[in-house]
Amino acid sequence: MENQKVNPVVWFEIYVDDMQRAQKFYEDTLKMALTDVPLPPGDDSLEMKFFPSEMTAFGSSGALVKMEGFGAGGNSTLVYFSSDDCSIEAGRIEAAGGKLVRAKMSIGEYGFVALGTDTEGNMFGIHSMN
Repeated sequence: MENQKVNPVVWFEIYVDDMQRAQKFYEDTLKMALTDVPLPPGDDSLEMKFFPSEMTAFGSSGALVKMEGFGAGGNSTLVYFSSDDCSIEAGRIEAAGGKLVRAKMSIGEYGFVALGTDTEGNMFGIHSMN
């Protein structure tokens, strides 16, 4: 692979135990609608909901995933969602059923972040430049 200055992540998945509960949490916290992912017929072991995306645009998108054998929480990957001001979404976390782990904090010239856990025990971040 050439040494290119591009962001290497092209997709993410957040594993959940209760799809309806997790979908409501992210929709309430981030104020965006998740949509059904079309899956092959007959596979009842997998359920996915897309985050809004433009698959040909720069950046990454992903999905909530419920799959037999892959439990939620306890993972070591942290997904950060983009925001105009991360304190706004951070302020919605607890009302949506999650836990605020760290309120908005400066990361210097790279902006600000806030951390929370969702209803499934997954930690996630919110990033903003303001």
